[in-house]
Amino acid sequence: MTFAESLIKLRQRLDLYEKLMRLDKPIGTLLLLWPTLWALWIATSGRPHWLLVWIFALGTLLMRSAGCVINDYADRDFDPHVERTRNRPLAARAVSVREALILAAVLAFCAFLLVLPIFRQVWWLALIALFLAASYPFTKRFFFLPQAYLGVAFGFGIPMAFAAVTGEVGMIGWTMLVANIFWALAYDTEYAMVDREDDLKIGIRTAAITFGRFDVVAVMLCYAATLGILAAVGWQLHFGAPYYAGLVAAAALAGYHYTLIRKRNREGCFAAFRHNNWFGAAIFAGIVAELNLQPWLAG
Repeated sequence: MTFAESLIKLRQRLDLYEKLMRLDKPIGTLLLLWPTLWALWIATSGRPHWLLVWIFALGTLLMRSAGCVINDYADRDFDPHVERTRNRPLAARAVSVREALILAAVLAFCAFLLVLPIFRQVWWLALIALFLAASYPFTKRFFFLPQAYLGVAFGFGIPMAFAAVTGEVGMIGWTMLVANIFWALAYDTEYAMVDREDDLKIGIRTAAITFGRFDVVAVMLCYAATLGILAAVGWQLHFGAPYYAGLVAAAALAGYHYTLIRKRNREGCFAAFRHNNWFGAAIFAGIVAELNLQPWLAG
């Protein structure tokens, strides 16, 4: 094999690893990152150290990538039967199980190395986060609302951020985690609505199947619960108009998602899922505006 042929083969493997890690689909990373940034900004009163932001952003990317690899490993015998997932590297047998497990282990180890300079309490929380990410794919076998479990896994950057800044999580941190559980239930039910027919055939449990004909109502109630809990957090922190403006913008986006999912077609449900990036961004914008305008408004 020539050097050029070796480079071509290496690039092909790296392309497969990129798809396995979903680096070509950043929406999942963003859905993990927004709640973490909410927590970092609130915990630091709007002034997080740049190194801390970098650690959590890179850690989010690494953990999401590891979680995707583990998810595809767990679903490698199911994905070939689902239209949307049949071409994933493990489902198509383009990547071996051994390769996938090694890749997941390396990603998780690198993510854990990132938190070593932070408080020891974050180490334990990082181990819990790793367990949640690794175990989530298997909950679809027996748990009727695996999306709620995903909400805990996707939101665990919240308690980690508070612990890294203050040395403890506190009531605000845990309350925000609960809000994230409801948000994950909303957006991942939209995602599950895309695959409902395939999931019913292969026996996977999802919130879309559990909610049945009340799926759209359930999604909207979960959005309402998310915003209601975050409004309570704002009241507890004595936040003002900028913060609540962010929540109102997020509520308007949730209303737009209703128009996308009400007919339950695949394209609309998937578009609504992807659009949740803006829901998270709107809340973050409200937090940033509140914490930056608060001194000026108080004066």
